Amino acid sequence: MPPLGPRISTLVTLGDPMIVPTMRLKCVAAMDKVDPRFRVQTDPLDEESRRLAELQLRETPERVQEALDKLRELVREDGKLNYRDDDDILMIFLRPTKFYPESALALMRRVAQFKHKNSSILNNLNATAERQALLNSRVVNVLVDRDQYGRRILVANVGGAWDTSMITSDNLFRLFYMIHLAAILEPETQVRGVVVILDFENLGMKQITAMSPYFSANLLTFIQEAMPLRLKEVHIVKEPFLFKIVWSIFKPLVREKLRNRLWMHGSKMASLHKYLDP
Repeated sequence: MPPLGPRISTLVTLGDPMIVPTMRLKCVAAMDKVDPRFRVQTDPLDEESRRLAELQLRETPERVQEALDKLRELVREDGKLNYRDDDDILMIFLRPTKFYPESALALMRRVAQFKHKNSSILNNLNATAERQALLNSRVVNVLVDRDQYGRRILVANVGGAWDTSMITSDNLFRLFYMIHLAAILEPETQVRGVVVILDFENLGMKQITAMSPYFSANLLTFIQEAMPLRLKEVHIVKEPFLFKIVWSIFKPLVREKLRNRLWMHGSKMASLHKYLDP
């Protein structure tokens, strides 16, 4: 994908990562160690983003305050959820659910349940343990620049570039999870969402074997049920004939909402650029 190359940065790395469900906001970006142009953007929304949030998410000052008060009450009444209930944390769940407090609470429960179910993979999540393999492989990248709509772009090179002996499927899942922990801290990303590009160039049996039914089901459960982010588009590029095997595993698990946001382009970059400016 030559047009994307110059914009690619390495992944967001987290020093003391925010742990779900306690959601401790001690997550810090160490991106300046790899690319000084990148930083986790926690600035308040600008005027354009505020207008977009009102249009797409029903976000007005009055509705925000009402939803925050109600969700805070629901969390305290629940008694089983171990989240901080300050505004910054609650907004992470209110924005993707368009400020419906009951829906936000349901999302918080799914996130907590997912973290508990996958505790063997996600407990003691720490980027330090993954960092060396990450920097040596460049399998997962977050672009420095946002797209023309202000969305974050993640590029995953999960074809031949993925050395499964260096980065296991569990490593890969933890990398995706850590990136999402950084992304949900960004008000701009909460509003504008994210785009994912999956590059399957030179996909081989090693990578297909690593994408086991368990890994596939777990990843899709995370994306579709337990990720408090607006996933706007998924673009699959350079998929070879072998990709049909991968897709046969994933397809039955992909719900209509995600299926309607997924495009396959092959090697036609002009097709991709109909959605993302080069």
